Amino acid sequence: MHVNLAALITDARRVIGSVLDHQPAVRASGNALARALRTGRKLLTCGNGGSAADAMHLAEELVGRYKGNRRALAAVALNSDATALTCIANDFGYDAVFSRQVEALGQKGDVLVVFSTSGNSPSILNALAAAKKRGLVTVALLGKGGGKAKGRADHEIIIASDDSGRVQEAHTLVLHLWLELVETALA
Repeated sequence: MHVNLAALITDARRVIGSVLDHQPAVRASGNALARALRTGRKLLTCGNGGSAADAMHLAEELVGRYKGNRRALAAVALNSDATALTCIANDFGYDAVFSRQVEALGQKGDVLVVFSTSGNSPSILNALAAAKKRGLVTVALLGKGGGKAKGRADHEIIIASDDSGRVQEAHTLVLHLWLELVETALA
């Protein structure tokens, strides 16, 4: 079987290039992250599968550093605590693994950032609902038309691709752009 690498690379370039069309939303959502962190609020992030890795990536860059030395910023990837995930999944079902943590950790003015290539995961939808109920600012980084999550967040960026890999590549670019905005705003 032949894999057309040139076609895959060309498609990746097209999808990543489409982030140019989302500059106003990237800036607005990045500014919302910076505003919350500047005022001592925290970021909660979550995702499933590869999107869980994106959620962890954003959180670790904020707690540690992206490019420049600065104060540590409060960020927690809700998918990174195996004991919380398994406890909640066992006692309440997997659909509650993130919403239960939002209920425990989220406070008014904090930000929830969800990563989902489909926008259809019940665990993501429930997290958004719990965040809204608690007064968190919500940001959704989605793909494949946004799915059921479309329109449920204060800020959303929907990458126009049905290929999860291409969507995740564009999501990585967006989270790096957010980090640039945050570090510049807090320098």
